[in-house]
Amino acid sequence: MPGSKSNLMSLHEDVINDTSDLSEMKISDEKGSVEKRTMTLIEKNGYSDSVYINAAKIFQGIHTEKCKERILVRYGDDSVFPMLTFKDEYSQYVSYELAFSALKYQDLLEEILLDSCVYPCQSIPDELTSLLVVMFYDLQDRKFQARDIFGEEEPVAEVRKIERYLHSFKTKLAATLARWRIKHNALSIEYILPETIRKQEQRASALPLCVWINTFKISLQDVFSDLKKKGFSRVESVSDFDCYTYCMDQHCHDVLFFPPALKEQLLNSDLFADCKLLLQDKSRSLAVHSAQALLNTGDDIIVAHVGSHLTIAHLSALTVHTMSRIFVCGVKSSSEADELRNLFNHMGCKNIQLLHEDFTEIAPTDPRLQEAKIILLLPQCSGLGVGNPIDFILHEHRDAGLLRDLFQGSVPEDKLSILAERQLKELMHAMKFNKVQAIVYCTCSVYPEENELVVKKALESGVEGNKVQPYRVFHGNFFQNGAIRNFR
Repeated sequence: MPGSKSNLMSLHEDVINDTSDLSEMKISDEKGSVEKRTMTLIEKNGYSDSVYINAAKIFQGIHTEKCKERILVRYGDDSVFPMLTFKDEYSQYVSYELAFSALKYQDLLEEILLDSCVYPCQSIPDELTSLLVVMFYDLQDRKFQARDIFGEEEPVAEVRKIERYLHSFKTKLAATLARWRIKHNALSIEYILPETIRKQEQRASALPLCVWINTFKISLQDVFSDLKKKGFSRVESVSDFDCYTYCMDQHCHDVLFFPPALKEQLLNSDLFADCKLLLQDKSRSLAVHSAQALLNTGDDIIVAHVGSHLTIAHLSALTVHTMSRIFVCGVKSSSEADELRNLFNHMGCKNIQLLHEDFTEIAPTDPRLQEAKIILLLPQCSGLGVGNPIDFILHEHRDAGLLRDLFQGSVPEDKLSILAERQLKELMHAMKFNKVQAIVYCTCSVYPEENELVVKKALESGVEGNKVQPYRVFHGNFFQNGAIRNFR
């Protein structure tokens, strides 16, 4: 490790410049965007029954609760819905996406259902209202066209019941929606969203896809050769993107960017199917590279949270040649441990050890961790800085309540206070490990309370005791989808 001082270090200012380039990529004018989305809508043909049930279950937990005087649509409880079960990653993603869409347009969907007299209905109990709203959103999203029924799946009675009911009123629903659009002079329902949310979604949809190369499976040169065979050309920066192009990240040598329009095609390619390329927000790759840059041969790393298995796998790929071990805290059950081992084995990881204890339950003098010189701390946070909230929820195993917070544009004060208190506790505990020389602290939050204020309070706490070289912030700044603080 360069130097022996326990100083505080951050990332370079060019991180801000790089990610600002990403956020300022050209976005087509609103009219063009609407035309493009309309073309997509016509092609949509619905989802499987299980997706609707899962989306309704998620929406039930995140929908906006109205005050008693304003309650016109009643949602009952979620006892009618089974536990969430997803047959594959695609079904999981679209279930969350459908629930989030229903949340964003909840007021409008309720208004149309009421104005068209489709709701209330004696044959539709309150417990199925979430399913009604979710399926109505999808029906109007595909221009009230009938969906394709997937013959191989087991039909769900509640889904088929709601579907028949909505189709019996589809002419009335379409007419009511058309009148609403004329009244509000709106080309599409997207125009009802607050301008801040619309701009946020436009920026998010324009952000390039960030992927990292799993060098356990393939070399960087082989990836470049494979992409060339597939018709891709390499350009200097995201500003040069044009159809089948990609560029290298300027901070992380194994990270690539692709145009956002290629997401579905890339995810269906053999490079992704074989775990050679992995889609993940740059903030996580940057945190991993920050930790790896501080290592000497034989130094171990403590990962304070299980978080995303992709983050741990990336760290493993970067450190496998340094003889370092990665200790991952908080693996609660043997079934979770088995699942993680299978995932890591599939991805080729070899230097990961799983610990059942929570990070704050592990003593700084624990004999297993005496060679640990780096702590990677990615605490649970509000997450309002993420570019793609659904990917974040699925990859980081976070609460779907993040979708509600994102839609509202803020986190309740009491929730923020609880998160910040927990973050401070974990950071102060990390500073008690006398042999640890650096802490990489990374959030996906935009709040100072979860970033520099946590760091400031931890440094002022004096928990380091008689550490020869006290911690200090060597460098730090914010960037698009997260905040990094390196403690050295």
